[in-house]
Amino acid sequence: MSGQRTSPLKNFFAGGFGGMCLVTAGHPLDTIKVRLQTMPIPPAGQTALYSGTFDCAKKIVVKEGVLGLYKGMAAPLTGVTPMFAVCFLGFGIGKRIQQTDADDPLTLVQLFKAGMISGVFTTAIMAPGERIKCLLQVQAANTGAQIKYKGPIDCAKQLYAEGGLRSIYKGTAATLLRDVPASGMYFMTYEWLQHVLTPEGKSRSDLSAGRTLFAGGMAGIFNWLVAIPPDVLKSRLQTAPEGTYPKGIRDVFKVMIREEGIRALYKGATPVMLRAFPANAACFFGYELAMKFLNKFAPNL
Repeated sequence: MSGQRTSPLKNFFAGGFGGMCLVTAGHPLDTIKVRLQTMPIPPAGQTALYSGTFDCAKKIVVKEGVLGLYKGMAAPLTGVTPMFAVCFLGFGIGKRIQQTDADDPLTLVQLFKAGMISGVFTTAIMAPGERIKCLLQVQAANTGAQIKYKGPIDCAKQLYAEGGLRSIYKGTAATLLRDVPASGMYFMTYEWLQHVLTPEGKSRSDLSAGRTLFAGGMAGIFNWLVAIPPDVLKSRLQTAPEGTYPKGIRDVFKVMIREEGIRALYKGATPVMLRAFPANAACFFGYELAMKFLNKFAPNL
C-alpha cells in the first residue's frame, strides 16, 4: 500500500465535496440515531417514546414532516468542508511522518496510526458541530415542548451566552474518545480494501465506481463498530441539561450502566449501521470523483 502524496488544496476541495455527499446521504438516519440514543426512560408501565428505528422514523415524519429527518443538518453541512479537509489532510500527515519516501508502503498498523492522527485533527471542528446538531435534533422529540433554538446560529449564540466557548465545546473529550480510534479503523479499512480490490497490474485510479463505493461503505461500517459506544455517551452528555453530569463522560457512563445496563451503549446501532454504508460510500466516492476532476483540470493545484 503506497503512500502517494496529494496537495493540501486538493485534499481540501475533494475532502469537502466528499463530506457534503456524506451528510446529504446520511443525515436522516443520523437524526433517528440521536433521537433513539437520547429518548427518556419510560416510567413503569408505560411504553418507550420509540419502539425502534422504523417507529422513530414514522413518528418523526408524521409529526414533523419529511424535513424533520433533516433537522440540524445545516451545522454539519457548514462544517464538512473544513472538517473533511482537515480529516484527509491529517491522514496524509499521519502517513508522511511514518515514511522516508513518498512511495514507501505502509503497514495496516501504520495506516491505523495515521487515521488516529486524523481523528485528533478533526475534533476541534467536529465537537461544536456535533453539540449543536444533537441539540437541534432532539429539541422537537418531546411533543408539546417549546422550541428553544431556531437554527444552528441561534443555538451557537445561546450556548455562548449561557456558558461561553466551554458550553459550545461541551463533549470535546467524548468526541475525541470516539473519533481517534474510529478514524484509525476508517482509513485503515478503506486503504486496505482499495489495495485488495485493485486488479493486478492496475492502479487505484483504475478502480470501478462499484468497488470504490464498496470500499467506502465498508470503511463506514468498521468505523462505527468502534465508534457506537462512545457516540452514545457523547450524545447523552451534549444534550443533557447543564450540571446533569458534573464529571462529564465518566458520570454518563456510570448512570447509563446503573440504570439501563451495558446494552444502552449500543442504542441507535440499527440506524447507525443502516446509514454507515451508503453515507460513507457516498463520501469516498465523492472524494475520489473530485480528486480525479482536480487531477485532470488543475494538475498543478
